[in-house]
Parts: sequence; C-alpha cells; structure tokens
Amino acid sequence: MIGVVIPAHNEERHITACLSSILTAARHPGLLGREVRVVVVLDDCSDDTASLICGMDVSAVNVSFQNVGKARATGAEELLRAGAQWLAFTDADTVVPPDWIARQLDFMADAVCGTVEVDSWAEHGETVRSHYMECYQFVENHRHIHGANLGLSATAYREAGGFQHLAAHEDVNLVADLEKISANIVWTATNPVVTSARKDFKCRGGFGEYLASLSVQMGSANVLSPPL
Repeated sequence: MIGVVIPAHNEERHITACLSSILTAARHPGLLGREVRVVVVLDDCSDDTASLICGMDVSAVNVSFQNVGKARATGAEELLRAGAQWLAFTDADTVVPPDWIARQLDFMADAVCGTVEVDSWAEHGETVRSHYMECYQFVENHRHIHGANLGLSATAYREAGGFQHLAAHEDVNLVADLEKISANIVWTATNPVVTSARKDFKCRGGFGEYLASLSVQMGSANVLSPPL
C-alpha cells in the first residue's frame, strides 16, 4: 500500500485542486492497481477546508498543532499503522502530475527528492521570477529539498526517525537524517510538482516566505537564502 500525506491549515482556496491531482495520480496505470491511501492532516483549520474534502476518497485527521513537521509526522504514523510501504508527501497548495507516485516508485530508491515549479508569478513580477530562475537548479542531481515533493520507503522513514516536530525545515532535517543512515536518495527534476507563489504563505521559513523576501527585499543583503 502507498500512502500520501498532505498537511493543511486553512487551505480552502487550494485543497480541491491538490486532492484532485493526487487522486488522479493514484489511478495511474503504472501503479499496477496498488492501493493508495490519502490522508489530509487538518491542522487547526477554521475555514471550509474540512467540508471541501468531504465526499472525496481521502481520510482526514483533525489536529491543532500549527506545526507542519508534527502534522506530516502524524499523517505518516497513521499510514504506517495501516501498512503503508511507501510514503509520498506534498502540500495543500500544490498540484502533482498524473504519474507523480508511479515515477517515485520507478526509481527503486530509498527516497526521492523532486523539484517544484511555480504556478504564477503574477503576485511577484518578472524581476523576482528571473532571480529565482537564476538560483534554482532544474537538473538531475540537484540538491533542493521540498516537503511538497518528497517520497520515501516506510523502512527508510522509520530508520531515519521520521519528521521532527519542527515549524519549518522539517523536510531538510529528514533528508539530513536519511543521509546519516546512508539512504539511497534520488534527486530528480523529471517529476516536478506545481506549487503556489502566493504571498499569504502558511509556513514561516518555507518556500512562500523565500519568494516574498525576494519580492520585498530584492537587492538587499537581507534576502533569505534560496530554497535548498
């Protein structure tokens, strides 16, 4: 069985598109009929996120952490208890390609770190887009790490200790722990997801804040470091 985890904190604007793309990926013929279970971790949601996922073929876990690392870990634990052998992670403001899950499995690796593409630069402008494109590596063997595009075996997840309960950079810490156990990690740009460049980002220190820092502080020494 394959498990997919999506943490969500007030994501009514994006959750339907996200889940629709994941459910399409779950039916890809390359999976050869393997069961895919999707868990949305509703983290202190006060909007209509929960009601929007009703009727979709997904499970929901209600928590009140406002902590993305703990939310991802909670979803993973739920799926591991159900017997998941592979865990795929993305974000609620992200759309995955139809072969996203199948491609992760095709690599026959312990973990797969994928890239992200931005849905629209309308809120940031051409200067920000150009600077971002100069810094980001859309190549094989890149070293970018995104919780929005990450997959790993249940065995590797357990051996690495899983997601730490961090409010940011929980994905970076997990990959560092995977490297400590000498996990076979594939770094690919051939299986990208599309994520939002919105300015009302939910996670401090994450991808959204990095883009916002480029927009506000372009040319300043205070611009945040590029995403890994």
